[in-house]
Amino acid sequence: MSDLMTAPPTTTSAAPGPTPSAWDRVKRYSPPSRFLPVIATFALFIGLFGLGEFRYSGFADPQVFLSLLIDNSFLIVLAVGMTFVILTGGIDLSVGSVVALSTMIAARTLQLGWPPLLVMAVVLLCGAVLGTVMGALIHYLQIQPFVATLAGMFLARGLCYMIGVESIPITDDTFSSIAFAVIELPGGYTITWSVVIALITVSIAAYVLACTRFGRSVYGVGGNEASALLMGLKVAAVKVGVYTISGFCAALAGLLFSFYALSGYSLNAVGMELDAIAAVVIGGTLLTGGRGYVLGSLVGVLILGAIQTFIAFDGTLSSWWTRITIGVLLLVFVVAQRLLTARKK
Repeated sequence: MSDLMTAPPTTTSAAPGPTPSAWDRVKRYSPPSRFLPVIATFALFIGLFGLGEFRYSGFADPQVFLSLLIDNSFLIVLAVGMTFVILTGGIDLSVGSVVALSTMIAARTLQLGWPPLLVMAVVLLCGAVLGTVMGALIHYLQIQPFVATLAGMFLARGLCYMIGVESIPITDDTFSSIAFAVIELPGGYTITWSVVIALITVSIAAYVLACTRFGRSVYGVGGNEASALLMGLKVAAVKVGVYTISGFCAALAGLLFSFYALSGYSLNAVGMELDAIAAVVIGGTLLTGGRGYVLGSLVGVLILGAIQTFIAFDGTLSSWWTRITIGVLLLVFVVAQRLLTARKK
């Protein structure tokens, strides 16, 4: 009897449930809401290529995709700079004119016999300085970004006409060798050095935004500037800095455009700032700031290029359908952004 009284009670543990399979985990996975715009943009890009391959044989060929990168490398770089600006809730209307000014400065200085490396440095410095001036006007004088960058647009375009009104060919051996050089990929596919520069720019920008204090401050200022000030963030450095980056990227895009066209012309890149803005918004960056990714902007540029390629493959549609389609997509994404932000309030 005493043995029964002193014996420890026996406990029964519930048998562990079955381990969920990999497919079950995939079905249950829900990505964070901040990634949804980029996922939607990527899905749209895949859908465009799938529709193109369904309609036209050869549309999904890897070289067609690589051609999108080749033909839009300068726009990719331009969209990177625009992403920084829009993340803070700003806008930069000057970048298209800065691209044209960069091609004119490069063409004219090469024509005068300047060393190519010095020409590249001067072009990049001019873009960065112009962006810094606009950023200072916006922050310290409280001028609206639309007005300040509109003034920068007219200034840069006017400087183009002061340099020359005719197209200036670029015959420098260094520029020509970069323009015509190709990089062989496995399978016989090719890209240009401009694509490499554009992808390096995207990678650096993505790292800065994701892994540096400046990048986190960009999101903080775009989310709520007053709160960013209270948290001790360097709002002035961020707001001026993003316009410096945008100006630098516009100048770099101008150099890539110089490699692409091998000429400088006052009417280059007319309206390109609108293409960059459209690519960034379609890529999922909120116009009000605080949310977005450089990778989304890259995919946004590829979507614009895919639409142009789709129309070129068709051969019967007017080129104006490109603008119509981009306008519809931009409107859809802006409305979607508005609905998502209104739901969270």
